[in-house]
Amino acid sequence: MWTANHWKDYEVIDTSAGEKLERWGQYILVRPDPQVIWNTPKKDNGWKKMNGHYHRSNKGGGQWEFFDLPEQWTINYDHLGLRFHLKPFSFKHTGLFPEQAANWDWFSNLIKNEFSKNSSKQIKVLNLFAYTGGASCAAAKAGAFVTHVDASKGMVTWAKENAKASGVPDTSIRWIVDDCVKFVEREIRRGNKYDAVIMDPPSYGRGPKGEIWKIEESIYPFIQLCTKVLCGNPLFFLINSYTTGLQPAVLTYMLSTEVASKFGGHVNSDEVGLPVSSNGLVLPCGASGRWER
Repeated sequence: MWTANHWKDYEVIDTSAGEKLERWGQYILVRPDPQVIWNTPKKDNGWKKMNGHYHRSNKGGGQWEFFDLPEQWTINYDHLGLRFHLKPFSFKHTGLFPEQAANWDWFSNLIKNEFSKNSSKQIKVLNLFAYTGGASCAAAKAGAFVTHVDASKGMVTWAKENAKASGVPDTSIRWIVDDCVKFVEREIRRGNKYDAVIMDPPSYGRGPKGEIWKIEESIYPFIQLCTKVLCGNPLFFLINSYTTGLQPAVLTYMLSTEVASKFGGHVNSDEVGLPVSSNGLVLPCGASGRWER
């Protein structure tokens, strides 16, 4: 398992009864987690003195209950010099998936190593379903030029705020509000090429004009499409999945048949997780598939 173990401003303190107790900077949140199927004693005092608690509804969804929590605050990922704005919003989220730091570290090293070989080369990264820009900021801080694509204007605005807070130059990221599939199709027609692709597709989603995305039906043809915007000697290709049906072996197979078969290199896929400070366990948080040259 790839573990995001360089955080100082974030930690999973404990897990029990379908919930995780987390510290985001100075604030304690309790949020549901479908992986937490055990019911262990809640000994940590944070279970009684949280700043926010997201309650799941039996009918689906849920709602936040707040106890002295600001509308917005920030945390740092000092390991890469990143800073993120957080705010509790729709369905338990805060605007950041901290387990993805394991992938930020991985591709940041690839980008930096590439620059050490040729400092004059521009490394172009395409980040699809890019959300609030954690991966975009990490790639840009490592020295890449990033094209950030998300169908939500609000998420792109939030990502711009994170980039500014992280000290990313305005010239390092191109911001695009668009359906990811349609954008890639247009990039193919334009003849634009990229050294790397990052994608963090939702299990289900809709584009700005109502385009429907179902990951089990859409992901494989989309990987095929994205190989057409890769340059002749690409650097890496990253897929993240929070869908239980897409196990690491499935990600390996898709990347092997569509990316490695065309460009060589090697594929590695695994679960991504967060360490739990109270007991030394690692909480699984989805899977990632990585291809690199």
